Amino acid sequence: MTPTLPVTFRYHTGIAEDLFANVEATLEGSWDEQGSYADTWRRQPMENVAGEDGDWCFRAVVGLDQREVGREFHWGVRFRRPDGSTVWAIPTEESRHDSRAQHRRFRLEGGPEQSVHYRLTNTRFLGANTCRTPAGDWRTRFRVWAPNAKAVDLVFCPIWYARDPDRRPRGMDDPAPREHLAGGYLDDAAVPEAPIAMIRRSDGIWESPADHPELADPGRVNHRLYYYRITRADGSQRYRTDLYSRCQSGYGAVDPAHGDWDGRLADLAGRVSASVFVDPDTVVRRLDVPVWPEPASDYVSAETFWADEFTDRPLPRRVEDLIIYELHLGALGFGEDRPGNLQDAIELLDHLVGLGINAVELLPLSEFAGGAYDWGYATSHYFAIEYGGGGRDHFKHFVKACHRRGIAVIMDVVYNHYDHHAERAERHYDAPDVDRDIYYWYEGDSSDYAYLQHSGNPYWRDNWQRGGYLDNLSTGDAPAYHREIVRQMFVSSAVALAVEFHIDGFRVDQTTSIHGYNKVRATGQTASHANIFGAKLLRELGRTLRLVRPELILMAEDHSDWDQVTLPVDDGGMGFDARWFSDYYHHLIGDTHSGDKANLLRAAAADFGGGRALAMDWFAGVLWASQFQKIVYNESHDEAGNSTGPYYDPTWQPGDEESKRHTSERTINVAAGAAPLVGATRKYAEARCRFAWGVTVLSAGTPMFLFGEEVGAEKRFKYGTVASQREDIHGLRQGSGAFLYQFYADVNRLRLASPALCGRRIDIVHVNNEGRVIAFRRWDEHEAYLVVASLADVPYANGYVIRNDRLEAGDWFQVLSSDAASYGGDGVGANGARIPCDGASITVPAVPFAGLVVLKLG
Repeated sequence: MTPTLPVTFRYHTGIAEDLFANVEATLEGSWDEQGSYADTWRRQPMENVAGEDGDWCFRAVVGLDQREVGREFHWGVRFRRPDGSTVWAIPTEESRHDSRAQHRRFRLEGGPEQSVHYRLTNTRFLGANTCRTPAGDWRTRFRVWAPNAKAVDLVFCPIWYARDPDRRPRGMDDPAPREHLAGGYLDDAAVPEAPIAMIRRSDGIWESPADHPELADPGRVNHRLYYYRITRADGSQRYRTDLYSRCQSGYGAVDPAHGDWDGRLADLAGRVSASVFVDPDTVVRRLDVPVWPEPASDYVSAETFWADEFTDRPLPRRVEDLIIYELHLGALGFGEDRPGNLQDAIELLDHLVGLGINAVELLPLSEFAGGAYDWGYATSHYFAIEYGGGGRDHFKHFVKACHRRGIAVIMDVVYNHYDHHAERAERHYDAPDVDRDIYYWYEGDSSDYAYLQHSGNPYWRDNWQRGGYLDNLSTGDAPAYHREIVRQMFVSSAVALAVEFHIDGFRVDQTTSIHGYNKVRATGQTASHANIFGAKLLRELGRTLRLVRPELILMAEDHSDWDQVTLPVDDGGMGFDARWFSDYYHHLIGDTHSGDKANLLRAAAADFGGGRALAMDWFAGVLWASQFQKIVYNESHDEAGNSTGPYYDPTWQPGDEESKRHTSERTINVAAGAAPLVGATRKYAEARCRFAWGVTVLSAGTPMFLFGEEVGAEKRFKYGTVASQREDIHGLRQGSGAFLYQFYADVNRLRLASPALCGRRIDIVHVNNEGRVIAFRRWDEHEAYLVVASLADVPYANGYVIRNDRLEAGDWFQVLSSDAASYGGDGVGANGARIPCDGASITVPAVPFAGLVVLKLG
């Protein structure tokens, strides 16, 4: 018998929860029964065991033919679910631009023991974690990827009172107001404790020593602040944060390298502050803990915390069943001298329940630049929750509070760029030269672009060293999508949000920048390989999330028509359930013009009383297209103050982006033609707002609106002015926004109560540009609706005739009029009346001005 060499295969989930306990895992590889290489792959079962990283893994041992030493083999894992279905369990593609293969490779070595690993996620592998020793004990381990580093040291930082004149380090349990704690910003002359030298592995990862006494007891490390001191490729030393950190200690916006800092964590930017070791398997019991870090007695296990997560209110599980409320935490907390936070968001939930929505989409909460007032689209640490909004444990309380009310939580995530500066985070992490900037895509060598410095090239920006970085029409340089470990950072962070925080879905920011817009900054040439690898990231993201949580809802801000975006992962696509449909907004409200076909709401406001025809047929095209896996909205964070529009921004100053000199407005201002919202003008504006949301929520797309729209919020939601532009949502609901709130609540519930209105079928049965009327059908096998919407300046009080042989014959009944007195209208249109249809025409008794009626087949 030919001698064989044992090879141990390990499939690490990187997840503490045993998510795959009910699946059968099978190892498949390119060898035969004797262990020789074979093109026909052999299969054998794997056992499910506790992994050393505190996760779960599948393991199998194979004896391979000793004569095959040096041979490259391929392998992978397949899962068989309890229902008998199978799925390939390697979501990761080869890091080659010409391959989508999802198998792993290894070469047979000649030693007595060889282990081959695949990690579904890196959450418990990289960063600061507890791990199992061979003896079964638990200890702390730190790992960081720094392939160009000459040395890496783990440096712990003290916590001290900023008001202490000697800044004397204090114990972890000393109580103090959180805003008076400081720490975690080191310079080259201030290392408070002996650094711990880390050990380099063969894969460019540095690991803390297994026998260091300081790391033996996880309790001693819990909530301690730390950095990695990197001796970079050129010998220079820099302090770097842990990109896998679960918490960053600072929660303000000050970077001491560029401005004065008084030592308070309340002011220090999280991006540059120390990373914090936290236990992801515990949750703080209460939201009102007055100190940081919280006492150990205030923690419960994650299992205990989530035990009462659900009530009898079911969560929506399909994208078409959602009505989404887009929310930014920083804009809450009206009247407080602080940014809004997760406690404010929890206090808003009863308002949302009354509003009839069933999903909240949060602007990015992963650690970001600018403090909690900022929008959040400059992520620096993907595993940490922005502390300025309340931090990771408060976020878990928010998610649970939503789930107990039947509200799904969608997280906005940004993978198309990092924090714009990223010093101490991704930028030049272990080498100062641009072509070894490991987290960024750099095309070629820096010397390739020197000649362009004074060439007048239109794509030239900044200095010549930035030439090889990629511009993808986001606000930063493109990440290094070609490196598997970088793609895995994004994917692993999403899995952590889904598994640890119980997130129900994701909205991925500007996916077109990831797979379509990449260009070399110096030349403007398309970086085709970057687009290929960006698409690879999105497929890997979709496959991994579908493997871990098949019920997750995935949405993309994607402005392409590429069918790969919404193609299911089982068919080789990215697996998004829907994509944002910006054209819908541009046609209905809009920050752009298209000749005579001006956006409906703005044109109606500008021509009040003029009788000019509106391009209802132009809008009909996007209304019809809403059926094709679209998220439709008449207002989002961008459209409420960050898009080019006709309205002059009084905060604009020379030196600001020229494109933002004129900027779009919130819906009610567009509906008023920017006139003061008083008297009759407000009445007309609210009527047009009811038209806009009515056709949106009753369309065949998944409807979404921005916080405050339901109560007529007026102030532009522009980045950089969140604090000064905050509005009192609770107060508006009780005051000037009460009528709008009631309309939103009623029409939202009408949609959610009807499978036909939540479905994807839509038929435009009538368009009248001169009369400013559009009508469309919604139906399924059991019920049918007819929506008749008008932007005319006067009502059709004596009836309106619609002729179309696709109308169902029978008796129809009006179930909603947007002009009801309870919505602030004139009462045009009465619900309940029988309206006969002969299958060719129907006479609607009355259609309000700037509004709609909804009929249901009896």
